[in-house]
Amino acid sequence: MAKLKVMCARSMHEVVTALAYDFTRTTGHEVELSFATVGALQKRLDEGETADVLISASAAMDHLMKAGALVAGSMAAVASTRIGVAIREGAPAPDISTPAAFKNALVEARAIAFSDAAVGGSAGVHLARMFIDLGLADAVRAKGLPQQNGGEVAARVAEGTADIGMTLIAEIMPIPGARVLGPLPPPLGLDTTYCAAVMAASDATDAARQFIHALTRPATRQAWEEAGFELAPGADQ
Repeated sequence: MAKLKVMCARSMHEVVTALAYDFTRTTGHEVELSFATVGALQKRLDEGETADVLISASAAMDHLMKAGALVAGSMAAVASTRIGVAIREGAPAPDISTPAAFKNALVEARAIAFSDAAVGGSAGVHLARMFIDLGLADAVRAKGLPQQNGGEVAARVAEGTADIGMTLIAEIMPIPGARVLGPLPPPLGLDTTYCAAVMAASDATDAARQFIHALTRPATRQAWEEAGFELAPGADQ
Protein backbone atom coordinates (compact mmCIF):
# COMPACT_ATOMS: atom_id res chain seq x y z
CA MET A 1 0.00 0.00 0.00
CA ALA A 2 1.12 3.51 -0.74
CA LYS A 3 1.48 6.50 1.57
CA LEU A 4 0.47 9.60 -0.34
CA LYS A 5 1.46 13.15 0.45
CA VAL A 6 -1.23 15.59 -0.66
CA MET A 7 -0.71 19.35 -0.76
CA CYS A 8 -4.05 21.14 -0.93
CA ALA A 9 -5.59 24.61 -0.94
CA ARG A 10 -6.69 25.49 2.59
CA SER A 11 -10.31 26.34 1.75
CA MET A 12 -10.91 22.64 0.98
CA HIS A 13 -9.66 21.48 4.39
CA GLU A 14 -12.89 20.04 5.81
CA VAL A 15 -14.18 18.16 2.79
CA VAL A 16 -10.82 16.84 1.57
CA THR A 17 -9.98 15.59 5.07
CA ALA A 18 -13.27 13.69 5.21
CA LEU A 19 -12.86 12.24 1.72
CA ALA A 20 -9.25 11.25 2.43
CA TYR A 21 -10.41 9.33 5.49
CA ASP A 22 -12.93 7.46 3.33
CA PHE A 23 -10.24 6.79 0.71
CA THR A 24 -7.90 5.27 3.27
CA ARG A 25 -10.68 3.16 4.75
CA THR A 26 -11.68 1.71 1.37
CA THR A 27 -8.26 1.35 -0.31
CA GLY A 28 -5.75 0.98 2.51
CA HIS A 29 -3.58 3.76 1.07
CA GLU A 30 -2.48 6.24 3.73
CA VAL A 31 -2.84 9.96 3.07
CA GLU A 32 -0.77 12.74 4.64
CA LEU A 33 -2.56 16.06 4.08
CA SER A 34 -0.90 19.47 4.07
CA PHE A 35 -3.06 22.60 3.67
CA ALA A 36 -2.06 26.18 2.85
CA THR A 37 -3.22 29.15 0.80
CA VAL A 38 -2.63 28.98 -2.94
CA GLY A 39 0.17 31.53 -2.58
CA ALA A 40 1.82 29.64 0.26
CA LEU A 41 1.61 26.36 -1.66
CA GLN A 42 3.35 27.96 -4.63
CA LYS A 43 6.09 29.34 -2.38
CA ARG A 44 6.72 25.89 -0.93
CA LEU A 45 6.89 24.38 -4.41
CA ASP A 46 9.29 27.11 -5.52
CA GLU A 47 11.50 26.19 -2.56
CA GLY A 48 11.66 22.58 -3.74
CA GLU A 49 8.92 20.85 -1.76
CA THR A 50 6.90 18.25 -3.64
CA ALA A 51 4.04 15.80 -3.12
CA ASP A 52 2.21 12.95 -4.77
CA VAL A 53 -0.97 14.97 -5.37
CA LEU A 54 -1.36 18.73 -5.62
CA ILE A 55 -4.74 20.45 -5.38
CA SER A 56 -4.72 24.17 -6.12
CA ALA A 57 -6.37 26.92 -8.13
CA SER A 58 -6.67 26.19 -11.84
CA ALA A 59 -4.42 29.07 -12.96
CA ALA A 60 -1.60 27.92 -10.70
CA MET A 61 -2.04 24.32 -11.87
CA ASP A 62 -1.93 25.31 -15.55
CA HIS A 63 1.37 27.08 -14.91
CA LEU A 64 2.83 24.05 -13.14
CA MET A 65 1.68 21.70 -15.90
CA LYS A 66 3.44 23.85 -18.51
CA ALA A 67 6.57 23.83 -16.33
CA GLY A 68 6.59 20.03 -16.26
CA ALA A 69 5.94 19.75 -12.52
CA LEU A 70 2.77 17.69 -13.03
CA VAL A 71 2.16 14.40 -14.83
CA ALA A 72 0.70 15.06 -18.26
CA GLY A 73 -2.90 13.92 -18.53
CA SER A 74 -3.39 13.61 -14.77
CA MET A 75 -5.01 16.98 -14.08
CA ALA A 76 -8.71 17.02 -13.29
CA ALA A 77 -11.06 19.82 -12.28
CA VAL A 78 -12.39 19.05 -8.80
CA ALA A 79 -14.68 21.75 -7.45
CA SER A 80 -15.33 25.48 -7.41
CA THR A 81 -16.41 28.05 -4.84
CA ARG A 82 -17.13 31.78 -4.82
CA ILE A 83 -16.32 34.71 -2.60
CA GLY A 84 -19.29 35.26 -0.34
CA VAL A 85 -20.60 37.84 2.10
CA ALA A 86 -21.08 36.67 5.68
CA ILE A 87 -23.30 38.19 8.35
CA ARG A 88 -24.09 37.11 11.89
CA GLU A 89 -26.88 34.56 12.22
CA GLY A 90 -30.08 36.44 13.04
CA ALA A 91 -28.71 39.88 12.14
CA PRO A 92 -30.60 42.15 9.70
CA ALA A 93 -29.47 41.44 6.14
CA PRO A 94 -28.08 44.42 4.20
CA ASP A 95 -28.82 44.76 0.51
CA ILE A 96 -25.94 43.38 -1.57
CA SER A 97 -27.89 42.76 -4.77
CA THR A 98 -25.97 45.30 -6.89
CA PRO A 99 -22.46 46.77 -6.75
CA ALA A 100 -23.92 50.11 -5.58
CA ALA A 101 -25.97 48.46 -2.82
CA PHE A 102 -23.00 46.33 -1.76
CA LYS A 103 -20.73 49.39 -1.61
CA ASN A 104 -23.29 51.18 0.55
CA ALA A 105 -23.46 48.17 2.89
CA LEU A 106 -19.70 48.36 3.37
CA VAL A 107 -19.83 52.12 3.96
CA GLU A 108 -22.57 51.67 6.58
CA ALA A 109 -20.88 48.75 8.35
CA ARG A 110 -19.19 49.46 11.66
CA ALA A 111 -16.39 46.97 10.98
CA ILE A 112 -15.54 44.72 8.05
CA ALA A 113 -13.62 41.43 8.19
CA PHE A 114 -11.96 39.98 5.11
CA SER A 115 -9.20 37.65 4.01
CA ASP A 116 -5.84 39.42 4.17
CA ALA A 117 -4.18 39.72 0.75
CA ALA A 118 -0.76 39.47 2.40
CA VAL A 119 -1.41 35.81 3.20
CA GLY A 120 -1.58 34.97 -0.50
CA GLY A 121 -5.06 33.44 -0.78
CA SER A 122 -7.09 34.02 -3.94
CA ALA A 123 -9.98 35.66 -2.06
CA GLY A 124 -7.76 38.15 -0.23
CA VAL A 125 -5.91 39.19 -3.38
CA HIS A 126 -9.18 39.70 -5.26
CA LEU A 127 -10.80 41.67 -2.44
CA ALA A 128 -7.83 44.02 -2.13
CA ARG A 129 -8.17 44.95 -5.80
CA MET A 130 -11.96 45.25 -5.46
CA PHE A 131 -11.71 47.73 -2.57
CA ILE A 132 -9.52 49.97 -4.72
CA ASP A 133 -11.83 49.67 -7.74
CA LEU A 134 -14.84 50.64 -5.58
CA GLY A 135 -13.01 53.64 -4.15
CA LEU A 136 -13.13 52.14 -0.66
CA ALA A 137 -9.44 51.72 0.10
CA ASP A 138 -9.39 54.49 2.73
CA ALA A 139 -12.63 53.32 4.38
CA VAL A 140 -11.38 49.75 4.54
CA ARG A 141 -8.11 50.85 6.11
CA ALA A 142 -10.09 52.70 8.77
CA LYS A 143 -12.51 49.94 9.77
CA GLY A 144 -11.20 46.82 8.08
CA LEU A 145 -10.22 43.72 10.03
CA PRO A 146 -7.90 41.67 7.77
CA GLN A 147 -7.73 38.04 8.90
CA GLN A 148 -5.24 35.26 8.33
CA ASN A 149 -7.82 32.83 6.98
CA GLY A 150 -11.46 32.60 5.98
CA GLY A 151 -12.47 30.78 9.14
CA GLU A 152 -11.25 33.74 11.18
CA VAL A 153 -13.22 36.11 8.93
CA ALA A 154 -16.42 34.19 9.62
CA ALA A 155 -15.58 33.95 13.34
CA ARG A 156 -15.25 37.74 13.64
CA VAL A 157 -18.74 38.04 12.13
CA ALA A 158 -20.22 35.28 14.30
CA GLU A 159 -18.94 36.90 17.51
CA GLY A 160 -20.16 40.35 16.45
CA THR A 161 -16.74 41.98 16.11
CA ALA A 162 -17.47 42.65 12.43
CA ASP A 163 -20.83 43.44 10.82
CA ILE A 164 -19.84 41.99 7.44
CA GLY A 165 -17.23 39.46 6.37
CA MET A 166 -15.92 38.50 2.95
CA THR A 167 -14.08 35.32 2.08
CA LEU A 168 -14.64 32.10 0.16
CA ILE A 169 -18.09 30.64 0.82
CA ALA A 170 -16.48 27.30 1.61
CA GLU A 171 -14.63 28.93 4.53
CA ILE A 172 -17.77 30.56 5.94
CA MET A 173 -19.94 27.43 5.94
CA PRO A 174 -18.27 25.53 8.83
CA ILE A 175 -18.39 28.43 11.32
CA PRO A 176 -21.35 28.37 13.75
CA GLY A 177 -23.09 31.71 14.11
CA ALA A 178 -22.13 33.02 10.67
CA ARG A 179 -24.32 32.67 7.62
CA VAL A 180 -23.71 33.21 3.94
CA LEU A 181 -25.79 36.18 2.78
CA GLY A 182 -24.81 35.49 -0.81
CA PRO A 183 -21.96 35.81 -3.28
CA LEU A 184 -20.50 39.16 -4.26
CA PRO A 185 -22.84 40.83 -6.76
CA PRO A 186 -21.89 40.60 -10.45
CA PRO A 187 -19.51 41.66 -11.85
CA LEU A 188 -17.56 41.95 -8.58
CA GLY A 189 -17.46 38.25 -7.82
CA LEU A 190 -14.75 35.68 -8.25
CA ASP A 191 -15.28 31.99 -8.94
CA THR A 192 -12.30 29.85 -7.96
CA THR A 193 -11.97 26.42 -9.55
CA TYR A 194 -9.57 23.95 -7.97
CA CYS A 195 -7.83 21.20 -9.90
CA ALA A 196 -5.92 18.14 -8.76
CA ALA A 197 -2.98 16.47 -10.48
CA VAL A 198 -0.27 13.92 -9.86
CA MET A 199 3.09 15.57 -9.31
CA ALA A 200 5.94 14.49 -11.58
CA ALA A 201 8.11 13.60 -8.57
CA SER A 202 5.59 11.05 -7.25
CA ASP A 203 6.62 7.40 -7.06
CA ALA A 204 3.03 6.31 -6.34
CA THR A 205 1.27 7.57 -9.45
CA ASP A 206 -1.38 4.84 -9.58
CA ALA A 207 -2.51 5.45 -6.00
CA ALA A 208 -2.33 9.21 -6.62
CA ARG A 209 -4.67 8.87 -9.60
CA GLN A 210 -7.02 6.76 -7.48
CA PHE A 211 -7.13 9.52 -4.86
CA ILE A 212 -8.02 12.16 -7.44
CA HIS A 213 -10.80 9.94 -8.75
CA ALA A 214 -12.06 9.43 -5.19
CA LEU A 215 -12.48 13.18 -4.78
CA THR A 216 -14.70 13.51 -7.84
CA ARG A 217 -16.86 10.39 -7.91
CA PRO A 218 -20.65 10.98 -7.98
CA ALA A 219 -21.10 9.96 -4.35
CA THR A 220 -19.04 12.96 -3.22
CA ARG A 221 -21.41 15.60 -4.61
CA GLN A 222 -23.35 16.08 -1.37
CA ALA A 223 -20.16 16.40 0.68
CA TRP A 224 -18.83 19.11 -1.63
CA GLU A 225 -22.11 21.02 -1.67
CA GLU A 226 -22.46 20.90 2.12
CA ALA A 227 -18.95 22.36 2.34
CA GLY A 228 -19.84 25.31 0.10
CA PHE A 229 -18.44 23.99 -3.18
CA GLU A 230 -19.84 22.84 -6.49
CA LEU A 231 -18.32 19.88 -8.27
CA ALA A 232 -16.62 21.17 -11.41
CA PRO A 233 -18.52 20.42 -14.65
CA GLY A 234 -17.73 16.88 -15.69
CA ALA A 235 -15.81 16.15 -12.48
CA ASP A 236 -18.06 13.27 -11.52
CA GLN A 237 -18.32 11.70 -14.93
